Amino acid sequence: MRIMIDASMTTTEDNRVWRNSSFRRFASSRVLSSAAFQATNVGLGWLIYDKTHNAFNLGLIGLCQFLPMVVLTFVVGHVADRFDRRRIGLVCQIVEAIDLLVIAIGVWMGWLTVGQIFAGVALLGAAQAFERPTMAALLPSAVSAAVLPRAIAGSASVQQTAMIVGPSLGGLLYGVAPVTPFLFAALCFAAASANIVGIRIVEIPAKREPVSLKSVFSGVSFIWSRPIILGTISLDLFAVLLGGATALLPIYARDILHAGPWGLGVLRSAPAIGALLMSLVLARYPLNRHVGMKMFCAVAVFGAGTLVFAVSTNIALSVAALFVIGLADNISVVIRSSLVQLLTPDSMRGRVNAVNFLFIGTSNQLGEFESGMLAGFVGAVPAAVIGGAGTILVVLIWMGLFPALRKADRFTS
Repeated sequence: MRIMIDASMTTTEDNRVWRNSSFRRFASSRVLSSAAFQATNVGLGWLIYDKTHNAFNLGLIGLCQFLPMVVLTFVVGHVADRFDRRRIGLVCQIVEAIDLLVIAIGVWMGWLTVGQIFAGVALLGAAQAFERPTMAALLPSAVSAAVLPRAIAGSASVQQTAMIVGPSLGGLLYGVAPVTPFLFAALCFAAASANIVGIRIVEIPAKREPVSLKSVFSGVSFIWSRPIILGTISLDLFAVLLGGATALLPIYARDILHAGPWGLGVLRSAPAIGALLMSLVLARYPLNRHVGMKMFCAVAVFGAGTLVFAVSTNIALSVAALFVIGLADNISVVIRSSLVQLLTPDSMRGRVNAVNFLFIGTSNQLGEFESGMLAGFVGAVPAAVIGGAGTILVVLIWMGLFPALRKADRFTS
């Protein structure tokens, strides 16, 4: 089964999305939450490396975010399908605001230890485990089906903007004072939670099935039964897992490129700038033919960009490589997100999105852990080289394992 993305959507339809007050509140909540999370990651990476000068600890930040997500995945999906998704998102963002406010106070007063930082990161990871799939499942219920593709594109664009602004602000604010990025993030999460309250549901939720072992794991069954979706998600998973060079950016910024906290923010923003520009290009020139091969090519370019970044000692070249990585990554994100959202019935969106974020969202953290651990053994540059080469190898293997994805031509019904 395949889907249709209508390339003839008009400017009127686009305006309908942004005139929808619920969508504006949803988009505001997502951009604030994403900016806060990105600024936090920059601040945490620099704070930990400042305290320990140890690449292993950079990897542990990713692990502390990954473990709660993987443990809670199936609980999260079922909760998101049985309870009001607005309330779940609200609680998550309030918890994140309090968590980062405590970290900010600890940094300011000087009593925060490395162990306490990891505990705060784990709590943030648990809250994100609930927030991300729940908010993704909420969007199709907050807008009509007619404008849902535009809403998905609009939401992705504002989040990419946040991923540009967030890291830059995180690095800049850390340069002002180590406490400021965490205080900024706490305020953003608080403002994000306020936006959720005004979201109104336009789609009546379907009747929820009783809790059972089968229903809890039905999200996995749903994805497993659709080879194109499984191939798309797993390809993204391994690409991000192996190409997780972002965990090494504090090392590159400080020891290789000698760029400082502000340079770290620029490096973190470069992929998001590339992704935002590609999202604008795809909005004007949508993917109409050979979408499967285009995705494989995009992931291969992602791996090649990682290789260039790995060996670069010039900050301009490093930023350019990360920019290309963002361009390529956005293509696979657009394909995967559209498939998951439009092919999944509302009654299962929580569970399917939970599994999707386990594959994709947590792979960022696990990729950071893998990169940090490998860098601790072989050094930052060899670790990044291995990641880029591994990504290209996965593309070649997946082209053989998932011929249906390789041969996919159009998003047609």
